[in-house]
Amino acid sequence: MSHTIDVIITGGGPTGLMLAAELRLHDVRVVVLERLAEQTLQSRGQGLHARSVEVMAQRGLLDTFLAENEKFQAGGLFGGIAKPWPEGMDTAHPFGVASPQPNTERILNERALALGADMRRGSTVVGLSQDEDGVDVELADGTRLRSRYLVGADGGRSTVRKLAGIGFPGTAATVETLLGEMEVTADAETIAAATAEVHKTQLRFGVQPGTNGLCRVVVPADGVSEDRTTEPTLDDFKKQLRAFAGTDFGVHSPRWLSRFGDATRQAERYRAGRVFLVGDAAHIHPPTGGQGLNLGVQDAFNLGWKLAAAVNGWAPEGLLDTYHTERHPVGARVLDNTRAQITLLGADPGATALREIFSRLMDFEEVNRYITGMITAVDIRYDFGEGHDLLGRRLRDLELKQGRLYERMHTGRALLLDRTGQLSVNGWSDRVDHVPDPAEELPVPAALIRPDGHVVWTGDAQESLDAALHHWFGTPTG
Repeated sequence: MSHTIDVIITGGGPTGLMLAAELRLHDVRVVVLERLAEQTLQSRGQGLHARSVEVMAQRGLLDTFLAENEKFQAGGLFGGIAKPWPEGMDTAHPFGVASPQPNTERILNERALALGADMRRGSTVVGLSQDEDGVDVELADGTRLRSRYLVGADGGRSTVRKLAGIGFPGTAATVETLLGEMEVTADAETIAAATAEVHKTQLRFGVQPGTNGLCRVVVPADGVSEDRTTEPTLDDFKKQLRAFAGTDFGVHSPRWLSRFGDATRQAERYRAGRVFLVGDAAHIHPPTGGQGLNLGVQDAFNLGWKLAAAVNGWAPEGLLDTYHTERHPVGARVLDNTRAQITLLGADPGATALREIFSRLMDFEEVNRYITGMITAVDIRYDFGEGHDLLGRRLRDLELKQGRLYERMHTGRALLLDRTGQLSVNGWSDRVDHVPDPAEELPVPAALIRPDGHVVWTGDAQESLDAALHHWFGTPTG
């Protein structure tokens, strides 16, 4: 059956836009359906961690981010505890980028559109059905669309997840926090002194400079709201600021107001036939550690090339299923560590004592490195079976004889980094680039690297290389 659309993505946030751009690198016909008529000004995600920085470098976007955003470097970032960046982190990009979510979304939107994605704003999905050949999508205005695949990137209340019948088990919110951007009349010295005093007993509090002369205000809510879809009011913020700081700092003229809780839920499966879930549609958790946006972008980075392979007809059997088997455990680990962080952020004496002990533990370099690797996602290793320690890990940006490794990955193709110069990707050269290079930093004779940067084979034997090429990149041509 002929399809005019290969993939429909519901949700035009950073995750959906990252996926759209990845698919367009492989000429996949993509339509992004976003219910909002204009880009949101809300900035829940505040930056890119080191692994997401690597992702942007792999696609040639890092310079764009750095041109308008500052780098930051902090280890730990766990439960309100920050430590110096640890030694020995396996990355050539040992920093984050402080990019507010609207900036990140704008850059990725420009990228997706430049590559040819079709963005349709003001489009709300209300129905879907699927068969062996594709997915039918119904919009609120009565429009019907059909595509080969559908991806839900439509947030924690995902319509796609519900319509696909995918369970979303987890725990409900027990605490809630107000978050917004607004103007203040209090001076910086008064704000800093009050914040320091509140932080002695309550870490879910902050009044910090934001964008365009506004302040980013975070304060615990008065209980958990029954209707989370209802935005808080400015009076709600004033009341809670006075309760914790003794002053409301003269807050006024809010740009946006929102709330978030500590609910943690994860989709039972990330795939239902031709329907997939990415980002918050697949998992929700507290924003502690700043992992949410990064986790979603990395979901998209994992799924993009696999979905493109299926559309373009060369995906080996089972490739699409690896999206769930690889990313579901990663999401589960983030849910677990955010639960732990919420405990550390508690205001009771037990939580305070636990935080003091944990802070001392993080003074040990090995502990700090472990926590930092977990929060930044540079320590992720997918289970590809036994083999060299590189197997399943993403490869850092190595220095090559000519340029750097990530410069060779801008097109979204797999590559064979070959120190021997004797190996071949004949039969797969339409999908895999061969890069013969001495690459002194590479600790193996050669490495086969997926489009998302993860190593799927190491060695120097053509026969085992061919087996890996066939397993990951399908039947050879010619």
